[in-house]
Amino acid sequence: MKIHSTLTGGKEEFVPLTPGEVRMYVCGVTPYDYSHIGHARSAVVFDVVRRYLLFKRFQVTMVRNYTDVEDKIIRRANQEGVPAHEISERYIAAEVEDMASLGVMAPDVAPKATEHIPGMVALIQRLVAKDVAYVVDGDVYFEIRRFPPYGRLSGKNLDELLAGARVEVDERKRDPRDFALWKAAKPGEPSWPSPWGPGRPGWHIECSVMSIRYLGETLDIHGGGTDLIFPHHECEIAQAEADTGKTFSRYWLHNGMVNLGAEKMSKSLGNVLAIREIVKRHDPDALRLWMLGTHYRNTLEWSEERVKESARALQRLRNVIRLARDRGNDAGVQVIEPHQASAAASSVAEILAMIKDEGVRREIDGLVSQFTATMDDDFNTPRALAALFDLGAVANRQRDTADQASTEGSQASGTAAVEDLVRAGNVLWLLAGVLGLSGRGTEPNRQIKAVQDLVAAREAARRRRDWQLADQLRTRLLHEYNVIIEDTAAGPRVTPRDQ
Repeated sequence: MKIHSTLTGGKEEFVPLTPGEVRMYVCGVTPYDYSHIGHARSAVVFDVVRRYLLFKRFQVTMVRNYTDVEDKIIRRANQEGVPAHEISERYIAAEVEDMASLGVMAPDVAPKATEHIPGMVALIQRLVAKDVAYVVDGDVYFEIRRFPPYGRLSGKNLDELLAGARVEVDERKRDPRDFALWKAAKPGEPSWPSPWGPGRPGWHIECSVMSIRYLGETLDIHGGGTDLIFPHHECEIAQAEADTGKTFSRYWLHNGMVNLGAEKMSKSLGNVLAIREIVKRHDPDALRLWMLGTHYRNTLEWSEERVKESARALQRLRNVIRLARDRGNDAGVQVIEPHQASAAASSVAEILAMIKDEGVRREIDGLVSQFTATMDDDFNTPRALAALFDLGAVANRQRDTADQASTEGSQASGTAAVEDLVRAGNVLWLLAGVLGLSGRGTEPNRQIKAVQDLVAAREAARRRRDWQLADQLRTRLLHEYNVIIEDTAAGPRVTPRDQ
């Protein structure tokens, strides 16, 4: 398995620090407004990365933060005449609903910056003691010349960083490129105590502190949008590595931006499409398909028509599943309803063994191999989707053959193709709608989030070998949400009961 790392500029073999385990940190939103389709793309990209790693049987711990103290939040709070935390909590709650509407799994940990101020103060103290940071009138700055590797992630040298750098002009700095670790309190702003006086953290320090707190001094994967490479991720590396002396992240993954016309979509430009508005007029699964049709590192152009095309293409896959269900209590139904599978072969290996046509068996195996090979190649979802749709075509062809000839082998071939279609589709989370696991509106979204959280909690319990809790969570999923969870070699499979 190879992934493209921004730090090296090329594809690297993926070898996590601890065999079988992946520690993954993705930068989250600044909650001062509703999340937009650009946020959605980053969330979906890393959701698929996470799901595929789980599919590959890695134990994944994912952290995605909230920057809940920042200039934009403070400005909005002052405009509305409310505390800053009221603004951030409002839009954090909205973001949770928006991501659930797109089928994005909740992170294992979703830390907020304001909950980790003491850890940030402690890290800044260590950097000052190591003489890589300095204090000026209650502010604390990181001195980038004290960290020679600064600029390696973005490929910039120190002189180039003067051009286009997002730094505030401040004559008190030793170098205009030095960045703030701590900002002295100003009237009308929230503040916290520190050895340098009351104030609040700079933008970059929170991610270094929170990622190390929950994942350790060296991460396996750090992700985010390309707009975060400089200065945010560059500064994270400097802070963390100047403190620990260790590699901060082994791999850096960055998704491309979403453009609206010729411009990057951003709140500051005022050209955003809010997720909650988009899902009112487009199927969330179709939105995911549209996003995954472009490689995650490439820029994505917003197009209403392209999303509609994705919806039509998605319908072809859904029809494969629905037709399998319509056949009644044959193996095709058990593929979707595993709790009914006691009287029939339901595993891929058993079904494949029933196929008499060696050519069809090789075709199905080849498409499954194509799916995994392309995902192993830097999560190449466009090519993986081609294998997915080809599996759907095989399932339809073999179903038609079985209908005409009533042959056991053709029926098994169609069933095997559907089984693999569902397994691969779940990696990309494209079939949630037809499986009854997605919906629109607040209540369905909350239900999806609740199911996702319970599934994640159950997986954590199983990893700890807390079988009693795992069984209790399985029972809750069944009785409270009418959902069946089945443990497979590829990870938990979630299906609705009595569809």
